[in-house]
Amino acid sequence: MMLTELTIAAAHDGLRRREFSATELVGAHVDAIGRLNGRLNAFITVTSEQALAAAKRADDLLAGKDAPVLTGIPLGIKDLFCTNGVRTTAASRMLENFVPPYESTVTANLLRDGAVFVGKTNLDEFAMGSANITSAFGPVENPWKREGDAQTALVPGGSSGGSAAAVAAGLAMGATGTDTGGSIRQPAAYCGIVGLKPTYGRCSRWGTIAFASSLDQAGPMARTVEDCAIMLQSMAGFDPKDSTSVDHPLDDYRAACSGSLKGMRVGIPREYRVEGMPAEIEASWEKGIEWLREAGCEIVDVSLPHTKYGLATYYIVAPAECSSNLARYDGVRFGRRVEAPTLDEMYEKTRREGFGTEVRRRIMIGTYVLSAGYYDAYYLKAQKVRSLIRRDFTEAFEKVDVLLTPTAPSPAFAQGEKTDDPVQMYLNDVFTVPASMAGMPAMSLPVGLSERKLPLGLQVIGRPFDEKSVLAAGHALERAAGFTHRPSIRAEGV
Repeated sequence: MMLTELTIAAAHDGLRRREFSATELVGAHVDAIGRLNGRLNAFITVTSEQALAAAKRADDLLAGKDAPVLTGIPLGIKDLFCTNGVRTTAASRMLENFVPPYESTVTANLLRDGAVFVGKTNLDEFAMGSANITSAFGPVENPWKREGDAQTALVPGGSSGGSAAAVAAGLAMGATGTDTGGSIRQPAAYCGIVGLKPTYGRCSRWGTIAFASSLDQAGPMARTVEDCAIMLQSMAGFDPKDSTSVDHPLDDYRAACSGSLKGMRVGIPREYRVEGMPAEIEASWEKGIEWLREAGCEIVDVSLPHTKYGLATYYIVAPAECSSNLARYDGVRFGRRVEAPTLDEMYEKTRREGFGTEVRRRIMIGTYVLSAGYYDAYYLKAQKVRSLIRRDFTEAFEKVDVLLTPTAPSPAFAQGEKTDDPVQMYLNDVFTVPASMAGMPAMSLPVGLSERKLPLGLQVIGRPFDEKSVLAAGHALERAAGFTHRPSIRAEGV
């Protein structure tokens, strides 16, 4: 097998058996980025020289006996995580020249465990979007193509579309993502990889540029469930620098992948059978239910009655928090500065030129719902509904161990197909938002192909801090699905 086709687990073993060196492994991925990134635009900043230097250090470590688990493994880092000495842009003109003098906790944890960073992956600007088309550095192209249509560029999903495309195409073995309303899971589904949103508070947010502080959560993206487990083991943990970090014991996530499912109760929420859902999405869901039943699970119908309010609630809470978080980028405290004759004009020009259309739209929505006379009518009411959404999950988990749902209401669509209608774009998150609003761990994994040979994903949702059950169920689905399909645009592809 080509080096860019290996899983993290296989590369870990191969490095220790001296089948190849870290320099060769990282070099293969750096070469792939050089060949394909001009087309896919998955990376905003490529760090080839630093990566190859780190690979040489990894080879020295591997010569000993105590090399950390991720030593020599090439990863992409979503360009929302601050990386010491490496440009961090949030895909925005506002931060296009920002070079942090510090490392985010999540990336510091990965470096501690030996990971090699090959670059900073593209995303929707400030993580606001579900198609990776709002980046100030241009859209990302999904490496998958519709059958019979090799010319049309498809979206990779968002906001972590650059990470998903990079992993799917073999430009990185894994990547970090952030998930606010589905931004790890939905692009994972569109690109045919695995993406895990941990419980809110499981991974530190310190050093990660904020969108919506009560929702943002870092997580791993990789080709297999086991690879996500390996990455999560490194990324997770309590961080006293983050006031939202939770001091909760970590499980052995990799071991969870080999656990038995006998007796596990799997809930099927009736509210996720939405009107107009494509037959191929429904069919993949039914297959997943049957696979888990065959694995020894008990299938239980459950109700999450407030699910129908999830999307509307999210698009009040998230913009409100974004308008507050992005107020700091004013040309005085943080971000680019556009000079003007007066202070007010400087603020206006800085924010008009620094922020793109979607970011400005969400700031305006958020400012409106927080304004005098509307705070009680919108924001306060949305927070009450959010509590009801969380209560639905809590009551469901008294009866079941995990929930199984579709990840997205469709396969990947073409650039420009839905992108002119913000409401249609927001509907892409209909299945992922409720778990985010409730802070639950959730994972998407590929289980088959659509009629036009595009990946379809299923979502497993678990109890707070029970990522091990999510991984166990996901691993069983992965084995049953036997998804080995690869996109046509990839490091070793055509």
